[in-house]
Amino acid sequence: MKKIIGWFSCGITSAVACKLAVEKYGKENVLLYYIVIDSAHWDNERFIRDCAKWIGTKIWKVQSKKYTDQFDIIKKRRYINGPAGALCTAELKKNVRYAVEKEVDFGNQIFGFEFVKKEINRAIRFSQQHPNTNPLYPLIDRKITKQQCAELLLRNGIKLPKMYELGFHNNNCIMCVKGGKGYANKVREHFPSYFDRMSELEQ
Repeated sequence: MKKIIGWFSCGITSAVACKLAVEKYGKENVLLYYIVIDSAHWDNERFIRDCAKWIGTKIWKVQSKKYTDQFDIIKKRRYINGPAGALCTAELKKNVRYAVEKEVDFGNQIFGFEFVKKEINRAIRFSQQHPNTNPLYPLIDRKITKQQCAELLLRNGIKLPKMYELGFHNNNCIMCVKGGKGYANKVREHFPSYFDRMSELEQ
């Protein structure tokens, strides 16, 4: 069979989705990828190791050849976010995914959208916008929520990524440009140097 690409984002939902994919299709048929972004929390490296051992297969790392993180993009392109979206999403994630798609003869791709209305609608839109990925959504298929993912990881002795422990809803880059005021204030509290860096770039 053709390979199945699983996108491991260091979020708890993607971790469980990748685990389910490997259990269903076999580790010899699933390739897991983590997209490296330099502004991600350093605890992600620990989470990758723990999950690779739990899932039973290697998690490959890929990264943009042009930019290191959102700060690098903002500095070079002089653009943060706007009606057309955030450049960092396209440059640091989408373009890296497209490069992997060209290298791997894949049949499907695994995404960790959880079983909740907002994410189900997101999955529908994604399937319509990117039909070439032949996306699979293990969590939606099995009606698994983010909270259940967290519980499953903890039961298997895997400590959740540090960003969740600090109260962040997602394990995004530190100082994600798509976060709101509440998010920015939490970054200022826990990672003041990242907040200040973004503030200087905005100015």
